[in-house]
Amino acid sequence: MFVECGWTVVRAGRVAGILASLVCVAVVAQAEEWLQFRGPKGTGISTSKAKLPQELGPQKHVLWKVDVPTGHSSPVVSKDRIFLTGVRDKKLFTMGRDRSSGKLLWEAEAPVDELEKIHLTGSFAQSTPATDGDIVVSFFGSSGLHAYDRDGKALWSHRMGPFKNDFGAGSSPIIVGDSVVLVQDHDVDSFVAAYDKKTGKQKWKTDRSEFFRNYSTPVIWDVNGKKEIVVSATLRIVGYDFETGVEKWTVTGVARIINMTPVVGPDNTLYAACFSPGAEANDKIVPPSVDEIFVSDTDKNGTIEENEFPDNPLKKRFSQIDRDKDGHITRDEYRAVSRALGEGRNVVVAIKPGGTGDITKSHVKWEYTQQIPYCPSPLIYNEVLFMMRDGGILTSLDAQTGKLLKRGRLTSTGGFYASPVVGDGKLYLMSQEGDLSVVSAKGEWEEISSAKFDADGHGTPAIVDGRIYARLGDQLYCFGLPDQTAGL
Repeated sequence: MFVECGWTVVRAGRVAGILASLVCVAVVAQAEEWLQFRGPKGTGISTSKAKLPQELGPQKHVLWKVDVPTGHSSPVVSKDRIFLTGVRDKKLFTMGRDRSSGKLLWEAEAPVDELEKIHLTGSFAQSTPATDGDIVVSFFGSSGLHAYDRDGKALWSHRMGPFKNDFGAGSSPIIVGDSVVLVQDHDVDSFVAAYDKKTGKQKWKTDRSEFFRNYSTPVIWDVNGKKEIVVSATLRIVGYDFETGVEKWTVTGVARIINMTPVVGPDNTLYAACFSPGAEANDKIVPPSVDEIFVSDTDKNGTIEENEFPDNPLKKRFSQIDRDKDGHITRDEYRAVSRALGEGRNVVVAIKPGGTGDITKSHVKWEYTQQIPYCPSPLIYNEVLFMMRDGGILTSLDAQTGKLLKRGRLTSTGGFYASPVVGDGKLYLMSQEGDLSVVSAKGEWEEISSAKFDADGHGTPAIVDGRIYARLGDQLYCFGLPDQTAGL
């Protein structure tokens, strides 16, 4: 609800004079919000009835744009504020901005002793902040978890990182009730934990050391009146009890590394897309046995160093196999990674709620194994599942059956990191190269428009009350139709 105040002049009939009084009028309107990565419950869907543009471009339907520090995190929106993270001069910032103009209201620097290692295409500001409207929580793999009030006052922090992961941290925190939930999967010391959102006190922490680096932000699944934290990761999807962090169920037979976040459909089916390079039928990595690798242990010290590793496709993954990053691969390290490489499957699964234990055979409704994305998370809209793959390949499936409805290539044929979002019956898709496409959100989808921006695109756009907030390079754009003023 927003409050507007104005002067009201009251005339007293024939009584001489005019009585002027200040009247504060409350305009009751339930404003939409986009409080975490992928918005409401991680769905990527705007529920506002406000109309949205069919075409976006550097000069097309731009309401405002402002310079921002670089970063790959997505904007989140609450009431009159936009919250974002970024990096400038190797310093990490959380920012609060005015929603109507993009003007900077505050920024807070996160303490850093050492910047983490990141991928060549990565950023030191990859994780999207979360908010409940009053508290803003941001996460940096070089620094940890930090909480502020909506005006930027520091509330609490948990120092963490850098983690043992050459690609950097990427999954995002979420706020659920009075808890902040954080999953961090790295080459060692992976975990899921819950913290009190007001004090930062750790409520519980569950070891996930079996899982390698993954980038799946958790999703909350409401099942039989209780909340479950669902995480997609190495070889299996896991559901944890929200209150205790105890594992409740698992689905096995998925990919080695998972970047995508699951999504819960309107009928409470959970959908998870799982893809990792080297697991496709025409590009399958078959790891040599432990004994075949350790024949190359020429110095007989019981480990394999990089100069000893045999010349095969796994050599370029030496650092990933060396999980503790000490420069030596042990037999246990190699066994763990080669098992994941050998067993990983690229697959989309639809899972029924209500299971316990291993529910792979009992609760998986259907599987789909073709043209699965690497980074963009799937989206469910009007019983259609949409997936956006590198090369500009968009796939739509019947969400109930997994049947292919349509697959085609967009104008943009580049890579895709940002996840699809939908509003006003339209999909908005942003490529890594900064192409922004608009597509009709139906099973037999059609591309409506496509525009090129001279900037990279990594963060997922936010759609709130007829406004699209998109980060492209070092600028934050607000797109919309000029007659849409809801929530502003």
